[in-house]
Amino acid sequence: MKAAGVFLRGMLMGAADIVPGVSGGTVAFITGIYDTLLGSIRAVDLEFLGKLFKLDIRGAWEHINGGFLLALLLGIATSIFSLARLISWVLHNHPVPLWAFFFGLILASALVLLRQVRQWNPGRALSLLVGTSLALFIALSPVVSMEVGLAGIFLSGFLAICAMILPGISGSFILVLLGMYGTVLAAVKSLDFMFLAVLAAGAGAGLLCFSRLLYWLLHRFHQGTMALLTGFLFGSLAVVWPWKRVLDWVEGSHGQLKPAQQVPVSPTEFFVLTGEEPAVLLCVGLMVVGFVAVWWIDSRWGER
Repeated sequence: MKAAGVFLRGMLMGAADIVPGVSGGTVAFITGIYDTLLGSIRAVDLEFLGKLFKLDIRGAWEHINGGFLLALLLGIATSIFSLARLISWVLHNHPVPLWAFFFGLILASALVLLRQVRQWNPGRALSLLVGTSLALFIALSPVVSMEVGLAGIFLSGFLAICAMILPGISGSFILVLLGMYGTVLAAVKSLDFMFLAVLAAGAGAGLLCFSRLLYWLLHRFHQGTMALLTGFLFGSLAVVWPWKRVLDWVEGSHGQLKPAQQVPVSPTEFFVLTGEEPAVLLCVGLMVVGFVAVWWIDSRWGER
């Protein structure tokens, strides 16, 4: 796989991970790099450390597929640092059309994953139901208060990265539930390197631990795990439904209030509650655009 293609996939993952409710893991799957990504992360093991200790840099680099990881991480970082302000602005000023677009993306992604479950049985159907229920529970959970200390920052990174590599569960949405989303976004904008270093350490620890479990599940119970991941995506549709009623708020990076806990409502009820035009035709059109975009990406890059 060419570095430019991996870099572009990384940019798509980074853009997705900025938005609460959209998972970079979903993008990794529909662009055909999910298994490669998990395998590369899993390769950071004792053999890798042994090669580093012996100063076999080339061997260590090849062991973890370093070229792939470097291009992907550069793409993710480029996207996050270049698009954080833009996506924050769109979320603040035009949230309903943006959510409509992402609803189409997630719905199509769920159907893409659903095709990966070849043979259905009661166990796989149960896995689908469990995944959907768990994602719905997370989506509708109230915000908790996370202390902004070194331990809190580390734990936030740990939990967010675990969610980030799961299709359907957004790392940034986990940060919202922890009450850390605005704080993290502010740290990215202001380049608070101390904060970001602790967050990255937590993310690194979570990535190494959770990727091994997920890799093992996908290779030992592939069909059941795919059904579970598909359920995560279907359940996460509640997060990206365009019309919502806000139940709780969280303070953003500049002291402004942002929606934290929300429940889906109809366009008519949305209009009654907010007085804002639901823009149904525009939203349906953007849903279709997002849906078609995923099917095009899957037809071009998706795993077969």
